[in-house]
Amino acid sequence: MNCFVTHLEAAIDGTRLPADRIATTHQDRPLWVRYNLEAIQQCVDRTTIASREPTLWRYRELLPPPEGAVPVSLGEGMSPLLSAPRLGKALGIPKLQIKDESQLPTGSFKSRGMALAVTMARHFGIRTLAIPTAGNAGGALAAYAARAGLEAFVFMPHDTPVVNQIECVLAGARVFLVAGLISDCGALVRRHQGAMGWFDCSTLREPYRLEGKKTMGLELAEQLGWRLPDVIVYPTGGGTGLIGMWKAFHELRSLGWLESEKMPRMVAVQSDGCAPIPRAFSAGESFASAWEDAATCASGLRVPSAVGDFLILNAIRESGGEAVAVPEKQILPAMHRAVSAEGISVCPEAAAGIVAMEMLVKTGSIGPEDHVVLFNTGAATKYIETVPLDLPMIDRPREVESSIFLR
Repeated sequence: MNCFVTHLEAAIDGTRLPADRIATTHQDRPLWVRYNLEAIQQCVDRTTIASREPTLWRYRELLPPPEGAVPVSLGEGMSPLLSAPRLGKALGIPKLQIKDESQLPTGSFKSRGMALAVTMARHFGIRTLAIPTAGNAGGALAAYAARAGLEAFVFMPHDTPVVNQIECVLAGARVFLVAGLISDCGALVRRHQGAMGWFDCSTLREPYRLEGKKTMGLELAEQLGWRLPDVIVYPTGGGTGLIGMWKAFHELRSLGWLESEKMPRMVAVQSDGCAPIPRAFSAGESFASAWEDAATCASGLRVPSAVGDFLILNAIRESGGEAVAVPEKQILPAMHRAVSAEGISVCPEAAAGIVAMEMLVKTGSIGPEDHVVLFNTGAATKYIETVPLDLPMIDRPREVESSIFLR
């Protein structure tokens, strides 16, 4: 692994911090990892990248592990970029594609961030990790901590999808259910981290998960021949993926790797049961106040307060994008419709993105000529509670008449 990291930079005020030691936040706000892009430009080009193994580690010059640091990996392949012709036709978006993060090792995009966070934690000699989670992040941390031989403590709301609970337990994590929301879990982690000696891997409370999520943008650009789509629709909870992609696009533009200067419009999607980002966007605010009584079937969107709120809002506005709150009652029907139309394992969070696209087509914010990419951030099978079953039973299979199959 080569490393071109020059320093860490406070996102809130630009303060420079050293990159050769454990870092968390500055003024309780996130840190950027900054690189010597001129040196990278002289060392590697797009052709070299394309010749490497198709994993997120192919972008190693734009990732933080220093020379000699062995990646903690579960084989993070490049997630496929799939055309969605039937769904796109139904929505009025013929050029719709879905980047399917459900095919990553832990069944969600969280694999990317945790691969980098755990790699760097091990590099700095950290032995115990802790995380508040809405579900998928906890499962990913548990898996990567197990891979690295580290201890993990996972705190999740008591109604977190049971599949997420099971995967954490199977990976050997210490799992605690909390009577509250992810914000309550986060407060619990921070309150006890000093006494327990664990390192907080919460969203944007260390700088390296962001760098892992950034690879979604790097991959997307490469898969599209180093061009970017007109619109990116991104289900947004803590927003690390959206922030990371926007960072990636700026780094690629600085490297001169993009075929066009045009940047995509970033659309952040939340449920109207928990919509702090759309509310702040509509009000013209720079920060998002906490959402009271957050509730949505899309557990990854149930984040009442994001530490990177101002970065999400900055990226949306800078891109000419939007923040959309969709009706909660429309999310699960959209999930069923999408999976049955395309066979892609669309999660509730991505289904919220489908509802948002319908809304934006109606307002004219997305047109029929727009090339749109929707991120499917996790596998539908992780949300078994959202699919009630009432299947017909055939009691006497040898006596059944064909006519019953037509009812």
